[in-house]
Amino acid sequence: MPYRRLPNTDQARLRALKAAMNKGSLLGPVDLAFSQKSLLQLKSFYPHFEQALAQYQHNRDRQAKIGKLLMDQFRSARLYVSHFLQVINLCVARGELKPEIREFYGIDAEERSVPEIGTEQQLLHWGKNVIDGEEQRIAQGATRIYNPSLAMVRVKYEKFVELYNTHKDLLNTSHKLLDKVVEFRTQADGLITHLWNEIEAAHDQQEPSLKREKCSDYGVVYVYRPTEKD
Repeated sequence: MPYRRLPNTDQARLRALKAAMNKGSLLGPVDLAFSQKSLLQLKSFYPHFEQALAQYQHNRDRQAKIGKLLMDQFRSARLYVSHFLQVINLCVARGELKPEIREFYGIDAEERSVPEIGTEQQLLHWGKNVIDGEEQRIAQGATRIYNPSLAMVRVKYEKFVELYNTHKDLLNTSHKLLDKVVEFRTQADGLITHLWNEIEAAHDQQEPSLKREKCSDYGVVYVYRPTEKD
């Protein structure tokens, strides 16, 4: 015998609720297979659940879009910060600058390698060090470094920081919205179970196959086990 199966996705939950709500709109209280109290609960709950799902999906879509832009900007900003530090090292190697210049950027004077910048946190750290250090060096009357210039490094870095903060805010919002959706899912499952129990009870006197047919018309879902034939 086929068995009743509750929805296991949000879209399936919406379909089940919508099917019951449509019946509530088409049939009067006497003909409806579930109570008016349940219908009122359904009409009150459905739009809030639908809105919560839409808000969550919209935020996730924005998060994915900003995430892609962030990855591209990360690569660009990392390149500029890394190249700036490479230019510093080349100037030191040619004797144009003293090794102590590295200390402006938070690097040991004798450290000849460029710091690793493989993560967002590392880029946040070293990008700030480069900008703050170069500003301090210029303020002391030093000659500006070009190719890349501080202005170009700043543009790339600040755009990265902007996208990083936006993506972080969207991620936090997604977590909050997901918590809300999870709460609504529990309520939806409870309401669907209650509705389907009422619907099946209203058709209990029908022959099993006819009962399933009429209940299915209300959105109740029945599935056959793998060993059973339709």
